[in-house]
Amino acid sequence: MDAVTQRVVGLHVAKGRRLPTREVERVEVETGRGIVGDRYHGAKHRHVSVQSLDDLAEATRLHGADVPPGLTRRNVTLDHGEVPRTPGVRLRVGDPATGVLLEVVRVAAPCKLLDDTIGPGAQQALRRRGGTIFRVLEGGTIALGDEVVVLEAQDAAGSAGLTGSAGSAASAT
Repeated sequence: MDAVTQRVVGLHVAKGRRLPTREVERVEVETGRGIVGDRYHGAKHRHVSVQSLDDLAEATRLHGADVPPGLTRRNVTLDHGEVPRTPGVRLRVGDPATGVLLEVVRVAAPCKLLDDTIGPGAQQALRRRGGTIFRVLEGGTIALGDEVVVLEAQDAAGSAGLTGSAGSAASAT
C-alpha cells in the first residue's frame, strides 16, 4: 500500500445482530465504542470492520456469484488493496492529522449467516478475504471518499510512535 491511496467506497451499519445492513454516506465513530447506531457500538474490541473490493472480487470469483459489500456485514469497504491484519497496525481514515484512528484487533471471520444472505458457499469464499476487525483509538466522522493511510507500529510492545507508509513519523494521542 506504499504510495497508493485507498479510499472509502462503502459504509454499512446494522442496528441488530441478524438485521440487514443499510448503506450510509457517513458514520459517527466514538473513541473506544465504535460506530454510533451499529450493532457492535459499545462492544469491548469489535468496533469497526473493514474490507477491500479486491478481496470481494476474489471471493466473487471463488463463489461463482456476486458478493456485494453490503451483504458481507462489514462496516467500511475500501476501493482496492489489502486491509492490514497484523494486530497493532493502525489506519488513519480521513484527515491525516485529525481523522479517525483505528487499530487492528484481529482478522474478521465470516459467519454462516453469509450462506443465507449471499448464497451457499459464500462463507467459504470469504475465508481469508473477510476483512479485519479494528478498535477505535480516536473517533470522528468517516465518510464516503475519505482517504485511508496505513500506519505501522514501531515495535511489538505497541509504542505510541507510528511510521506512515511513506516513512514519515506520525504521533498518536
